[in-house]
Amino acid sequence: MGKKSRRRVKPAKAATMPFVARTFEGLPGECDWVALREIVPSATATIKIAADAGAGSDRSVRVCSLLPGGGAGLVRPDGVIWLGLQVQHNFGDISRDLAAVVELAMVAEPASEVALLEPPGVGRRLQDLVDPASDFDVTVHEGFDFWVEGADDPTGDLADALGAANEAVAPTVRLSSVEAAYRTDMGERQYLRWVQPHDEERLLTALARLRAAGRDAVTDSTRLIGMFRAHGLLVPVWELDDAASAEALEEPAAAFGSTVDEMMADTSDLTTAERSARNALATRQLTIR
Repeated sequence: MGKKSRRRVKPAKAATMPFVARTFEGLPGECDWVALREIVPSATATIKIAADAGAGSDRSVRVCSLLPGGGAGLVRPDGVIWLGLQVQHNFGDISRDLAAVVELAMVAEPASEVALLEPPGVGRRLQDLVDPASDFDVTVHEGFDFWVEGADDPTGDLADALGAANEAVAPTVRLSSVEAAYRTDMGERQYLRWVQPHDEERLLTALARLRAAGRDAVTDSTRLIGMFRAHGLLVPVWELDDAASAEALEEPAAAFGSTVDEMMADTSDLTTAERSARNALATRQLTIR
């Protein structure tokens, strides 16, 4: 046998999906997808799979912030698919990861769990599966009792997991006057965290203009303390000094959203004070994804 014939041939690597920063862009409710993935403890929403999505299509999927054990997905005994967002795996394009879980669930038997243990490779993304006319109406839950709705009272490990999860939930309310804004109680402090749909750099500039003008508070009793960077979007965070209720924030939040839109349209050069404010805000960013 010649040397050439004895050489080991390395198997070709499977093609992988490229990283996508704004992974939920184009989905109905993009900002709420980010919120459920990163900042909301317990919430659900329902999407509809497009009729032309292949096997098991034309079905509804219940999107959950968290599933028992941090699972990727499951098929309920009645055949309904549940998709978990707060999972450990991230193989580059999260939309592809989640779509792969849905594809596995569409052909799985009822009452089965779905796991994604390795990169799913190149394939369809959520944007290819979800009906573009689908709604994404979020329901925020006080705990995780929805895990066992319609079933007998949990026992054993499931009961322990449910109890521990419920104890860890930070009370959260979604504002109704604007999209993807959530008021959360975290111990003795309360926060408003608001996922914004705008380009990160342009939004940062708009917020800098507002800060320099002393107009960056949603109400007189709130203060902008920083922001998260998550999935290609900014999530400004305000601390609520007086524990204002979600109801008290509704009207001011709507007005503040309109003010941000006005500032986004300003393309003039930043003043010295605005540049200083922008630099200060940039140092108060925490990247989640």
